[in-house]
Amino acid sequence: MRLDKWLANSGIGSRKEVKKLLKSGAVTVNGKVIKDAKQHVHPQTDEVMLFDEPVEYREFIYLMMNKPAGVISATEDKRDETVVDLLDDMHKHFDPHPVGRLDKDTEGLLLLTNDGQLSHSLLSPKHHVPKTYFARVRGHVTEEDAAAFREGVTLDDGYHTKPGELIILSAGEESEIELTITEGKFHQVKRMFQAVGKEVLYLKRLSMGGLLLDEELELGEYREVTEEELALLRES
Repeated sequence: MRLDKWLANSGIGSRKEVKKLLKSGAVTVNGKVIKDAKQHVHPQTDEVMLFDEPVEYREFIYLMMNKPAGVISATEDKRDETVVDLLDDMHKHFDPHPVGRLDKDTEGLLLLTNDGQLSHSLLSPKHHVPKTYFARVRGHVTEEDAAAFREGVTLDDGYHTKPGELIILSAGEESEIELTITEGKFHQVKRMFQAVGKEVLYLKRLSMGGLLLDEELELGEYREVTEEELALLRES
């Protein structure tokens, strides 16, 4: 791989910042100063040093984002801002993708990574990874609704959902709830409530598998997932 990619993937900085470091003579490969960003290096055999400190290559990146409404869960779009557009250049360089999708108007936890194997594991219907949402709902949500969700409800296209766990936080003309489901059908939470005659007014994802949204993240902010959080995700 190219030397500038190695350095950028190691968290040294953006491609532009890396090239400045290379020009300054701060980088050596196997003891030799290298200024050419296109120089090819091999993770298994070459030793890369920056200011005489070893630089370890990092292949994968894992980011937790508090997705804001109005931004779509995609890597690129010609009309709308995407979650990848919210990343800085250093993280964009890894080519991360969102794991699953949150609707454009839905907020909350979104995982972005370039680890295809983990993405597949979390999204595979075989693994039944739970996802928990907070919602504000127009209509009085009842224990009968909760019982219906535990049995699964039939959506507008005839699909019968897998069981969901509905917790009523408050009930009235507008109700507040938490719902845990193990699927990710198109607009599923909204359509489940439509099936019982209710309307979702606001939706936020709180967790995915063992990964909980960091409430200190403001809307549109993100951070790298910790090793402990990554271990919980892999156990999901």
